[in-house]
Amino acid sequence: MASLTIEKLSKTFGAVDVIREANLEIADGEFVVFVGPSGCGKSTLLRLIAGLEEVSSGDIRIDGVSVVRRAAADRGVAMVFQSYALYPHMTVRENLSFGLENVRMPRAEIAKRVDHAAKLLRIDPYLDRKPRQLSGGQRQRVAIGRAITRDPKIFLFDEPLSNLDAELRVLMRLEISRLHNRLGNTMIYVTHDQVEAMTMADRIVVLRAGVIEQVGAPLELYNAPRNKFVAGFIGSPRMNFIPGRITRVGGTDFDLDCDGLGAVTLPLGGRALSAGQFVSFGVRPEDMLLAADGANAWRFKVDVIEQHGSSTYLHCSAPSGEVLLHVPGQSTQREGEQVIARPAPGRWHLFGSDEQRIVEKRA
Repeated sequence: MASLTIEKLSKTFGAVDVIREANLEIADGEFVVFVGPSGCGKSTLLRLIAGLEEVSSGDIRIDGVSVVRRAAADRGVAMVFQSYALYPHMTVRENLSFGLENVRMPRAEIAKRVDHAAKLLRIDPYLDRKPRQLSGGQRQRVAIGRAITRDPKIFLFDEPLSNLDAELRVLMRLEISRLHNRLGNTMIYVTHDQVEAMTMADRIVVLRAGVIEQVGAPLELYNAPRNKFVAGFIGSPRMNFIPGRITRVGGTDFDLDCDGLGAVTLPLGGRALSAGQFVSFGVRPEDMLLAADGANAWRFKVDVIEQHGSSTYLHCSAPSGEVLLHVPGQSTQREGEQVIARPAPGRWHLFGSDEQRIVEKRA
């Protein structure tokens, strides 16, 4: 196990800045997930930590010791890739032991480590099979087992579940979480799937265009996003954003006129607002509550209804675009009907023209 420090780390490919002065502290034993859209630099950042890419500037320290000039094999990390990268002509046992044999580890120690990893991942019945005789999930377990046998300080996972079907992805992310609980090693996991990030991470690192936008616990990012990008990226389905204009600011409340929907009065909460200011009103689908009357609420036309059994999603039209409402249980609404909804108290956000969240100031 080990801590990791990234300090002013940058990576450029020619004139392109892929990672821009990233700073990050990862504690010993943490499970940290890098998440962001395609091309944001998350895999590049992982490869810099692994030693598979050369650092342009900045420092990477493992347990306080700089590793930027160390070869990948000497950093004490093990990486699990999106492709299983198993040797097709070798058995599972041979795949697990191959790397250890290359460093001339004693046979007894190799056998001990292979046996430990196989039992931990429940692949011991398959040790004499070839990769082609395994399912996708079993192959991924072998790839993870190969990393475990190296007994690394830090595990690095680069989108390891991308090639699996939806049901198997859910099962494997549970397996990886359980593995972390049992081993206690520091783990860094890269994914574009924010559901994986929310369900697996101790902390999430959100990246955009090579910049770390926010770092925090999953619910911290969900409930208090720093900016509109994080608010829209974290959470499935995504947050609704409705453009609006502040028409009045009082001592304790303000009026917000949202793009053809009409005005509502909301608590000011100490926010620094001014009349005439344009904002983006952000509210998650589950935080728009159906109402019996139109007082301090908005009316929407239902375009599409998704019945999930335990819940219902109403896709509604608004002048600025679609607004999604989440209704617990099974809804009796019909397409083409109008619904009235208002934001749940304290469960909405305002974002300024700079896309930063306008923070409520408490006394």
